[in-house]
Amino acid sequence: MSRIVPRAIPADTQEQLLRQGLSPLMARLYAARGICDCAELDYGLKALLPYQDLKNIQPMASRLADAVAAGQRLLVVADYDADGATACAVAVKGLSMLGARVDFIVPNRFEYGYGLTPEIVELAARQNPDIIVTVDNGIASVDGVLAAKARGIEVLVTDHHLPGDVLPEALIVNPNQPGCEFPSKNLAGVGVMFYVLLALRAEMRRRGVFDERGQPNLGELLDYVALGTVADVVRLDQNNRTLVENGLKRMRAGRMTPGIAALFRVAGRAHYKANTFDLGFTLGPRLNAAGRLDDMSLGIACLLAANEEQAMRLAQQLDQLNRERRSIEHGMQDEALAALSGIDADNRYTLSLFRDDWHQGVVGIVASRLKERFHRPAIVFAPGDDGEIKGSGRSIPGFHLRDALDLVFKRHPGLILKFGGHAMAAGLSLRQARFDEFQRAFEAVARELLEERHLTRTIETDGSLAPRELNLVFAEQLAAEVWGQGFPVPYFHDRFAVMSQRVVGDKHLKLRLARDGEEFDAMLFNQVEWLPDNVDAVYQLIANEWQGRKELQVYLQHWTAV
Repeated sequence: MSRIVPRAIPADTQEQLLRQGLSPLMARLYAARGICDCAELDYGLKALLPYQDLKNIQPMASRLADAVAAGQRLLVVADYDADGATACAVAVKGLSMLGARVDFIVPNRFEYGYGLTPEIVELAARQNPDIIVTVDNGIASVDGVLAAKARGIEVLVTDHHLPGDVLPEALIVNPNQPGCEFPSKNLAGVGVMFYVLLALRAEMRRRGVFDERGQPNLGELLDYVALGTVADVVRLDQNNRTLVENGLKRMRAGRMTPGIAALFRVAGRAHYKANTFDLGFTLGPRLNAAGRLDDMSLGIACLLAANEEQAMRLAQQLDQLNRERRSIEHGMQDEALAALSGIDADNRYTLSLFRDDWHQGVVGIVASRLKERFHRPAIVFAPGDDGEIKGSGRSIPGFHLRDALDLVFKRHPGLILKFGGHAMAAGLSLRQARFDEFQRAFEAVARELLEERHLTRTIETDGSLAPRELNLVFAEQLAAEVWGQGFPVPYFHDRFAVMSQRVVGDKHLKLRLARDGEEFDAMLFNQVEWLPDNVDAVYQLIANEWQGRKELQVYLQHWTAV
């Protein structure tokens, strides 16, 4: 069951936006998303928050400038997801542009796990670095930093994850560390590294490094920043929307790196109309596939490819890995649904599943699919090493997953071996023999923290559209905005008559809908069962382009019979 509710629209805010010149419809949409002033819709690079507000960024810039001047060897240690990969690309390319000697390694998630562990330090030490620079990880790497120091290797941490009770003994740039006054706590790892480079360039400029040669244009890195920011599903506040919009502009103008251009081509997407959907649902998954099934160094190599031929070869490998990932995911999802067929999910507050033939790299995606289908917190486990199983969980609004796991950890000592994450996603490991015990403990905690109302999906909409507002011009206006996490794409809610329908591509419905004497083309994806004659529908407006022509199309997101 789903509950459809209109978004709250502060009347005074809407009126303020109207006075500033927005149309009534756009004023309504922006007011419902917390925009109070049209200045918040300025995505020029001058609107970016100043790097100086990030704690420790000036000392880190000074240390890096010293390292560049002395020719010291820098080694970037990256995370194995799309944010980590793009952050690594930004670090390697940006530091190289500024004259550094720099290389990278990325842990194989199946061998080393997450972050700068002592094992990764041992691997890194083989390259004899003077300094390790972490990207998208490191805030929890207390033991790893100590291991590096024991080997005489300095560590600089750039990260965005929430800190634990103890910080590593290193210079840290992270907007979420204690005492950091940077106004946006939503920077992705790639955004943090980009800011470090801005500070480093300014420090080198202050030292006169660029007096005899031009300074590099760090704007060339913004396509990486946009991809990593959207793919990591961080909140798109104004600062992140500014980073993403400027990266999208480079893509649309064809000024992206060869690697990102190749990812567009293998995904069959047109770069000249790049949007956040492309980054989050087509490019991001292909990049992530390397870290899920193989080794993210393949994805980073694609991002850093020097020419189109090399980039295309690597992008095709990523595309093939993504096809394999989808096949594994679909098989695991079918098996998970079969396992749940004998369980009354309506009477459960959580879903915890394990099979000894499931793949570690795909458990998070399957957990997400189960969460979407049943609207329950879901954790899916796969075998690890030495009798351990590793799980990845996804949550629903109203249930802080990391805090729930922390309760289980404290109430059942030794049950959870390791865990981490945030409100909506988390990972953990435990002994396979204790899975049933965990399942019961997790369910008990959820029943304490959740109310039944949380278990009903809520679909927020932007209300009804007048028939005159259902037009291509408005759809194109919507397509030009940077929608995403925390700044959701507009959904509308109206009643339609179904005039015609047919199955296309063996799995989708193509529809002709009517309302108040006007007819519209529509699509309902991943459904082949025909709709009734009249439906109450939640929908999205799309400016669809086909064979050089643009037309309005309605994408149905949810429907009920009238």
